[in-house]
Amino acid sequence: MHDLIEQLQELSETVPVPLELPTFEQLVEVEEEILIPLPSELKEYLLFASDVIHGSLEPVTASDPHSHTYLSEVTSYAWSIGLPREYIAICQMGDDFYCIDQEGQVMLWRDGELDEECWESFWQWAEEVWINA
Repeated sequence: MHDLIEQLQELSETVPVPLELPTFEQLVEVEEEILIPLPSELKEYLLFASDVIHGSLEPVTASDPHSHTYLSEVTSYAWSIGLPREYIAICQMGDDFYCIDQEGQVMLWRDGELDEECWESFWQWAEEVWINA
């Protein structure tokens, strides 16, 4: 995981207004907003790598409630269009979402259905999907 975070940070694009990493208290606020605990790997990503901007995918963030990638808002929207409530959105692509369950498994929710393809962990998804997007 640490090697992958380093790789993501090296790949991160420089932008005029960089993203900020959230505090642990901000993660607690997000959990309170969605009423679901965040899986541990999602917390690790948010605390240590959610400031990375890379490729065409924009994974969720937790430091700015006004951001279009704010986890609570992205997840609430996904739930409002049918994503089952036991899943947390980790990346939005139009009305399709990569989402994570409480065991940390990542799936693609597309056209109102969970895809058969899945990744065993957030970090596997980051390595196989996000880095290559």
